[in-house]
Amino acid sequence: MKIYVISDIVVNNQQKYEEYTKLVPDTIKKYGGKYLVRGGEIITRNGDWDPKGRCVVLEFPSIAALNEWNSSPEYKPVKKIRESASTSQSFIVSSGDLPF
Repeated sequence: MKIYVISDIVVNNQQKYEEYTKLVPDTIKKYGGKYLVRGGEIITRNGDWDPKGRCVVLEFPSIAALNEWNSSPEYKPVKKIRESASTSQSFIVSSGDLPF
């Protein structure tokens, strides 16, 4: 079952965040993940959801792969850069019972 990580990221230090965006893709790919959305315009259709920053959507083949990536030695120093350069809110959703 595929897993999606949906994040709203507010960048506080553009220079550091650019360093993060250069380093993180290879770590994601190594664990079977890929970007589906990386920035782009956000249009709110229903309700009062109010994202504050950039939207990023990642896809991983499983929750195990996501967890491996998130705690991996490759991602650990890169994650510290993200945490020092931005704040974020995220949630994880599975593909559910839809066939993909």
